Amino acid sequence: MNEPIAYGRPAGRETAAVEVHTPTPLTPAHTAPPLPVQPGTIPTVASVVLPDGRVITGYAIEPAKPEPAAAKPAVSVAAVNIALGGVGFLAVCGGLFLLTAFITALTALITQLIVLAAVIFGGWIAVQVFTGGGHQGGTTVNIRKAVIKRNKFYG
Repeated sequence: MNEPIAYGRPAGRETAAVEVHTPTPLTPAHTAPPLPVQPGTIPTVASVVLPDGRVITGYAIEPAKPEPAAAKPAVSVAAVNIALGGVGFLAVCGGLFLLTAFITALTALITQLIVLAAVIFGGWIAVQVFTGGGHQGGTTVNIRKAVIKRNKFYG
């Protein structure tokens, strides 16, 4: 009875029921340290008869779950933009305050330099006027001996 192997449903025979095989785990002959066990139970082996008569045996596979959609940020983009604008505005205000303080300090420095120059120059003039040294040219008038007639000096 060497019949050729036919794939699918044999002619004149009824199809057999689907058989489910459950693999039996082997027990180790020696005691070894416990190995990590995969979670869940051992999956069952299922045989499925296709409409054309072929039998497929294998493990059932769970369909792949899609990844969850990206979570919406807790803060809206508009709120972030407003906050960044506020920080920028405060930075500009701080910069303008520092610029104003710098200009005020520079003005005070220039004013002090002008006052210092006036004091030094005024002191030099006072020294020139009040020193008893001789005169180097010009006209000396003794006011006590001068004769004043009609708002004119005659010396």
